[in-house]
Amino acid sequence: MPPASPSPVTGILLKVLSVIVFVGMATLIKATADAVPPGEAVFFRSFFAIPVILAWLWWRSELATGLRVAEPLGHVWRGFVGTVAMGLGFAGLGLLPLPEVTAIGYAAPLLTVIFAAMFLGEEVRLFRLSAVALGLVGVLIVLSPRLGAVGNLNATETLGAVVVLTGATFAALAQVLVRKLVRMERTSAIVFWFSVTSSVLALATLPFGWVMPAPRDFALLVLAGLMGGLGQILLTSSYRFADASVIAPFEYASMIFALGIGYFLFDEVPTLVMLGGAALIILAGVLIIWRERRLGLERARQRKAMTPQG
Repeated sequence: MPPASPSPVTGILLKVLSVIVFVGMATLIKATADAVPPGEAVFFRSFFAIPVILAWLWWRSELATGLRVAEPLGHVWRGFVGTVAMGLGFAGLGLLPLPEVTAIGYAAPLLTVIFAAMFLGEEVRLFRLSAVALGLVGVLIVLSPRLGAVGNLNATETLGAVVVLTGATFAALAQVLVRKLVRMERTSAIVFWFSVTSSVLALATLPFGWVMPAPRDFALLVLAGLMGGLGQILLTSSYRFADASVIAPFEYASMIFALGIGYFLFDEVPTLVMLGGAALIILAGVLIIWRERRLGLERARQRKAMTPQG
């Protein structure tokens, strides 16, 4: 399939649709969290995404070439780290309100900046470090009611905060591994083999109490898997139409949907502390994206200036 023509509006629309689908998927996982262990939920989310991804590759005429890999071990490591992140995130959905899980999850891109500097040697200057620090302050604000004075602690919610933050840390590590993989692998292969790897790894949690889901829960879990595959396709497709710096800020629209779903479906009323912390995290993320866009434009101008004019 030939490259798509640039169309920022199309890219933004696909990105927002992917956000809606992923929040919907998280809603379905949360709705089954009281009855289904996180590892089992990971299996359904991953396994039932595979046919959606295969159908997408067939439609793009990439089924024969899109699954080839050059670095199998890299996919295994990415699969392991990403599966741990997903499992912890799903566990957190059963312990904390949906908007709070969403806000803490925003720590992942902030931590990715730090890990990329540590493990990939990417240069991180003062502006981005300051933005990351601002975002992490926001994370601490969101976490503060769960990790504050001992007398006010709720053990379940404290555990949930730790679990979700740990999941965000693993998600950041997974993103660093993806950055390494994209240098030599197709995006389609990364997406497909992650679903396969996470499905297999999820089976390792069988001894820890899998259950036979009730018909309602089974249907919701299958739908979550299908939505996960669709969300990944929409997300991947969005970057074919516009630059990442244009699309990335719309990730934070997930907070709007999470607040609405949390309030109307789960009777979750956000606190001012959580909203204030989330606002700081979102501001930090947008600043980092804005800075990346400025640097990208500057590098493009430099390349153009160095190109011989005929």
